[in-house]
Amino acid sequence: MNGAITPEAWQAIALTLKLAALTTALLLLIATPLAWWLSQTRSAWRTPISALVTLPLVLPPTVLGFYILVLLGPHGAVGQLTQALGLGVLSFSFTGLLIGSIVFSLPFAVQPIQYAFEAMGQRPMEVAATLRAKPMDAFFTVALPMAKPGLLTATVLSFAHTVGEFGVVLMIGGNIPGETRVVSTQIYGHVEAMEYAQAHWLAAGMLVFSFAVLLALARLKRRSDKVLP
Repeated sequence: MNGAITPEAWQAIALTLKLAALTTALLLLIATPLAWWLSQTRSAWRTPISALVTLPLVLPPTVLGFYILVLLGPHGAVGQLTQALGLGVLSFSFTGLLIGSIVFSLPFAVQPIQYAFEAMGQRPMEVAATLRAKPMDAFFTVALPMAKPGLLTATVLSFAHTVGEFGVVLMIGGNIPGETRVVSTQIYGHVEAMEYAQAHWLAAGMLVFSFAVLLALARLKRRSDKVLP
């Protein structure tokens, strides 16, 4: 068993991929309209909301995880609401893990899409308006296709960042097998148990995955540079 990945590790890998896929899908739904608003608005709320979105980049993951854990817990605002709705407490559950992952990876989805919208400028939307396109139609037929490089970057970054989470995951979900134990916490458990061979297999996989993500981002940047005039 020293030279192979254990069944528990495969379970953690499957859970990690499930978490990353769901987080990425939900983040794109949340981040796209938010990024559009941030790129277009002149509201006084733009700066504080932008700072709030960026906050997970500078906060230690354990700090962010702690406050999300408090909110989701039995005495937190979200926890009391979910209990009143008969959903129980979401801390130390996959759903809680998903909420924490969305919050933690939000800037990795919002910023690339926002930059893509800002790089597009106002001209394409003005041309669409002169052709009598409704704002919603222009958004889906003009803005979104032009922001494709930003959307692809946001997808790759969100997925990769979720796969590599540790501090937030451990704070919110703990290390429950089959429920909240992901690859990063599985590696931590192997190291704690001095099972270095198993830790090496998983850590090497993470290293290869991270390198592949950087290569993918570099290719996306090259393609977007070719498209831009």
